[in-house]
Amino acid sequence: MQLKKGQRIMVTKENLPNRISFFFGWNQGSQAMSIDAAAFLLSSRNRCEQDEDFIFYGHPQAPNGSVEHVVLKKEDQEVIHVSLAKLSDDIAKIAFTVTIYDGEALDHRMKDITGMYLRIVNTDLGEELYRFEYGSDLSLETAVVVGELYRHHGEWKWNAIGSGFEGGMAALCINYGLELEGSTQEPEVAVSMAMEAPTISPIDLRKKLVQITLEKKRMTDVAARVGIVLDISGSMQRLYRNGTVQDVLERILAVACKFDDNGSLDVWIYDNEFRRLPSVTEKDFHHYVTDHILNNASIHKFGRNNEVPVMEDVIRKYTVEEDSELPAFIIFINDGGVVKAIRKIITAAAVQPIFWQFVGIGESDFEVLKRLDTMEGRVVDNANFMHLNDFKSISDEELYDRLLNEFPSWLKEAALKRIIRM
Repeated sequence: MQLKKGQRIMVTKENLPNRISFFFGWNQGSQAMSIDAAAFLLSSRNRCEQDEDFIFYGHPQAPNGSVEHVVLKKEDQEVIHVSLAKLSDDIAKIAFTVTIYDGEALDHRMKDITGMYLRIVNTDLGEELYRFEYGSDLSLETAVVVGELYRHHGEWKWNAIGSGFEGGMAALCINYGLELEGSTQEPEVAVSMAMEAPTISPIDLRKKLVQITLEKKRMTDVAARVGIVLDISGSMQRLYRNGTVQDVLERILAVACKFDDNGSLDVWIYDNEFRRLPSVTEKDFHHYVTDHILNNASIHKFGRNNEVPVMEDVIRKYTVEEDSELPAFIIFINDGGVVKAIRKIITAAAVQPIFWQFVGIGESDFEVLKRLDTMEGRVVDNANFMHLNDFKSISDEELYDRLLNEFPSWLKEAALKRIIRM
């Protein structure tokens, strides 16, 4: 079965293979190029919790033998074998990558490689399950996240990504939480990575994905103010403690960096009270939730929910205190139980330069939010809803595509009604 970019498929459903092999192939434009496949074993925090979770030619096997990297140099250049039964329960996802060694320094780029493919094989039966051909849209990149194998309700699914990035292996290591200094990799690799690392920000990969999404939706010239409203009612407590809310903040910050000239994300939290918090930027997003929310005794938290006051404050900020020609894009995070009175607020705000993107997390029914698109009596449709059972299981690429799904049509409609200027 041929996979398309962005396609998700079930790998282990009825016929559960004990072992799966991922065969990588490519044709390189020059024999001087050095191309390598690798696997990052990731926790639920989307990061390698230890150096041993990075599997590549310099560290070819996980300590328990669950993942093994082998160089073939035949039609299939390299293979990564995965024994599913041996994988620790702490491993929530495996990201498979291909990088060009020292690509920026040697001016070797993905455009110099053709015929890139991945074959997913049931190792026990020697049966090819899926084939994913990718890379035809790549140019100056030096790294590719080919795809992800991830847990889903007790099974394993595959997400075909095929997205390229600059910065090579160093950028990927930083993105997945690995420290470059003092690594166990071969000296020449570590030196090369250390040289590249200072120019890479942990959020750079996500900004690249946002840029790709904006290009697909023809929004590269759009400027907007971006804000996030975080539910901090009692049912959200676990998501604050386990790092999910921090992850939400970091992933949304990448959107703000592309839309806002100041690269800042405005932040609100609310339960039955609300608070405006300091805006977050690339310079200070680390530990933001811990420092500004959880450890802030002055903030009311984990009470009941009431969305109306915080929505009124958002409107007040962008239409009275900081009136501007720029539209505002608001991501509203909630885990259920929205009060029905928000419909009146949204209807009244339809004449304002604000678009509300509600994101429901968890297994609530979100009855009120599901009806946003069918609400009548508005000048324009100024709100959208998307539901994610598990925020951490969605890839950045899919998240940004869905977050920005209706914003472009609102921009056009709001401009026609002279609510905003384009």
